[in-house]
Amino acid sequence: MAPDGSQSTRVARYSALGAGAAVAGGLAYVGLVDPHRPGSVFPPCPFKMITGWDCPACGGLRMTHDLLHGDLAGAVADNVFLLIGLPLLLVWGLWRWRTAKPLFTWWTGATVLVALAAWTVVRNLPGFPLVPTVLDT
Repeated sequence: MAPDGSQSTRVARYSALGAGAAVAGGLAYVGLVDPHRPGSVFPPCPFKMITGWDCPACGGLRMTHDLLHGDLAGAVADNVFLLIGLPLLLVWGLWRWRTAKPLFTWWTGATVLVALAAWTVVRNLPGFPLVPTVLDT
């Protein structure tokens, strides 16, 4: 029987491979199916269905599709908040991890919640130009 350390290393490696395969499959699906089309098979946003407002993540699938197809201007229009915020949050988290500090503090949670609320309000103001795009079929 293998020692405990090698078993946990193998489990971690397979878990990472499985997660990577799931992410690659999801990105391939988003890249092949156009979420800009009204008849696409992506589910509608529950927040928008209930409130009529775009949520902070509305347009995220469209943004990802645009990035996979090299359309940076389309990605900015679909969700500039996620386009800039997710990489910044990733870099910040990696920096905290590398310096052996706690990843999330209550300040982190409060800052993220305030930013999400502010983005939700700003993007739903009348005349705000950066809204998720939907193509006519």
